[in-house]
Order: sequence, then C-alpha cells, then structure tokens
Amino acid sequence: MRYLLYGLRVETDRPLPGLRPLTDAGPAELRMWIGAHPPAAEAAAGAPCQVANRSVDGAPVVTVARGGGWYRLRYADGVEFSVDDAGAHVGCTWPGALTLEDAATYLLGPVCGLVLRLRGVTCLHASAVEVDGRAVLLCGPAGAGKSTTAAAFALRGHRVLGDDVAALDATPAGVAVRAAYPHLRLWPDAVRGLFGERAELPPLTPNWDKRMLDLAERDALFHPAPLPVAAVYRLAGREEAGAPRLEALAPAEALLTLVSGTYLEWLPDLGAQARDLATYAALARQAPVRRTVAHADPARLGELCALIEAQVGGGGDA
Repeated sequence: MRYLLYGLRVETDRPLPGLRPLTDAGPAELRMWIGAHPPAAEAAAGAPCQVANRSVDGAPVVTVARGGGWYRLRYADGVEFSVDDAGAHVGCTWPGALTLEDAATYLLGPVCGLVLRLRGVTCLHASAVEVDGRAVLLCGPAGAGKSTTAAAFALRGHRVLGDDVAALDATPAGVAVRAAYPHLRLWPDAVRGLFGERAELPPLTPNWDKRMLDLAERDALFHPAPLPVAAVYRLAGREEAGAPRLEALAPAEALLTLVSGTYLEWLPDLGAQARDLATYAALARQAPVRRTVAHADPARLGELCALIEAQVGGGGDA
C-alpha cells in the first residue's frame, strides 16, 4: 500500500487504518513493516534504554534504545517500533491483546514525529487548520484542546491539515506546515460538545475511548497539501470572565512558546535543536504568536474560532 503522510510517500505491507491510499506510484521515501521488525533493527532490541516520557504518576510511558543504527521504542502497553537513523524504515509490533488500530495511534503521531526529526524536519506539538488559504497552528501540551479546537474549525467549514504534530518547512518563501492525515482524534465529551449529546463517532481503536472524526468523508474537510503559516495560537486554558480572548505575546515570549512546543524534544541532537531554533525564529518573524483563553462553557468554543478567523482574515493584524 502507498500513502502520503507528512509529505512523505510511504509504502506499507498492510493497509493502515484512517488513511486514504495514494494512487500516484512515485518512489517510496519511507518503508513500514506492519507486524514485524526489519532484521537489522534487532541490534537495538537489547541496547540500554532511556525513558523518553513519563505519566503524571512518574511511570515510564515509552522507553527508547539505540544500537546498530536503529532506535527501538517500547511503549508501556507492549507496542514496539524500530526506526532507522535515516528515518527511512520503520518496524511495528504489538501484543495479542491489542490491535493494529492501537499501534497506529503511536505510528501516526510520535513515531512519525521521530521519523520527521531524523529527516531534518522541525515539528511542533500542534494541530493545523486552513483559514483564508493559510495555516493556523493551534499549539499546547496534551489535553490543551488542540484536536477539539481543530474540529470546531472544521465544523465552521475550514479544512484541517493535521492533528497533534505540525511538521514545518523553512523555505525561501517562508515557513509552511505539511499535511498529515485525514482524521481527528476526539474524546467522547468533546464529540458531545461539538455535535450534540446524542452524537456518535466510531471508536479510534477497540481498546481506547477516543473517537475518530473522518475528515475525508465529511465534505472533504482535509487539506492534503502544505500551506504557509499565518499565525500561531497557544491554547492556555478556559475562564468564565472576559473569555474568549486573544492575547499578544512579546517577541521573546513568542519564541519561547515555540521552543517549548517542540515535538519529541527528548531527541539528543544538537544539530536538530539549532535547526529548530532557526525555524522558530523565521516563523516568529513571519507569523504572530498569541495566547488564547477559551470560555469555560464548551458550547462557546465557536466564539474563539470566530475571533481567530477575524484576526487572520483581517490580514493586517495576523
């Protein structure tokens, strides 16, 4: 199977859930083994591990080993990935109690994030939506509401470029964000808040409560090509009084906001960090970085979207 994922032509030996096959038969840039690891990747299987991420109670969520030119990622639920140093080959296995859909939640997010960083691409922890022909980035930590806000934009007729990982390219024409994959991952309460109390969306996996909003099936709400970045908004919580509102950031704070939102910041690569900083500096010169405060009532999320639409669509302030 062939797919276009984060601007890369991907070849897999099994269909991947939630993606649309690519009809163009151009050469593959990334090869994925689904249900197996390439033999060369076994060199990393017994290498010493570092904890790359922990849960709120301190338990390891994922550990990473490196050996023989490969990374080996082991998630706490038993899902494992191997990624070569060039970001050109990926292997994937999961225990019998889980499914390919479970593994794909990691594969399309953090594993592709690692692939992109190994290939020299700066990635922000952000969702991306199209507004007036340009991209708006919605950044923030896990639980900030990036996917929910992107879905609210989709319901207002805006196409979505990606969920959770925003891959950035600094070009002579400016910084652009790549298209990722054509669905959003939403918690059930977000689905009810957006679509009504009786709304139902299919589960993302048989073993997780998150739901999948298929953007390709809903009035073609996926934008499949890169767009220049118009503005960046950091989602900074919800309040009752004076919300929703948008707050300007000083240049230094704007740059720190971008740096702190780097995806997979654990990767120990000074060259990547220098490249990221140069990309963020270019992005901060090109596009304003602002903080958003949504209203505490989820039903008023559309008001925040309207404020952003007015800023970006107004041109001068965005």
